[in-house]
Amino acid sequence: MTGTGTEPEPEGTTRQLPVIGPYEPDEPDGSGGSAAERPAEPPAGRAARFWSERRVPSALTALVVLGAAGILLYDIAAVRTDRAAMSWRPRLARELATRPLDNALVITAAAAAAVIGLWLIVLAVTPGLRDILPMRRSLTGVRAGLDRHAAELTLRDRAMEVSGVHTVRVRVGRRHITARAASHFRDLDEVRADLDAALAEGLVQLGLARPPSLGVHVQRAQKG
Repeated sequence: MTGTGTEPEPEGTTRQLPVIGPYEPDEPDGSGGSAAERPAEPPAGRAARFWSERRVPSALTALVVLGAAGILLYDIAAVRTDRAAMSWRPRLARELATRPLDNALVITAAAAAAVIGLWLIVLAVTPGLRDILPMRRSLTGVRAGLDRHAAELTLRDRAMEVSGVHTVRVRVGRRHITARAASHFRDLDEVRADLDAALAEGLVQLGLARPPSLGVHVQRAQKG
């Protein structure tokens, strides 16, 4: 009698279980598979820079304004209650009325006030936090940033994996990435090409919203 099922395995035998490995998309072939059937990456959303809270400048400005307003209000209240004004008010009024505009003290005070005002305006209209690079946004309401120093270490480790690279220094800016490597063997053009490809791949894997431009410089390592 012939059976259609599988025969029972002998007792004491072992059977290899299937192994689940990392996901690898199928290559397109002529049997109907196409790149359109692969899971597409989420579109990159608009990621603006992170804004600094400016705690120290805000606190200093608030303290200065509060102190000046408090002194002025106290002096006005003293005059309103038939008390003598503070000594600085008559002296300040006299100096403003008699001192010429081309006086060195007046010019210095005006320049200092202009510099402080310009500094406050720049702090108010610029985001700050230059060390945080915004990353691509794939989820609504979620923002992520990458520290520039961490990006430098990551790209440096990737560059050290290139054959022929002896030492490398990577500097990451908001618009440019500069890598300076020293090679102790292999042709410099080959090392430069491999290093450029490795850093370009590493830059993509960082997931930055606005990837900086990449510059690679390779020279022969000094023998010591």
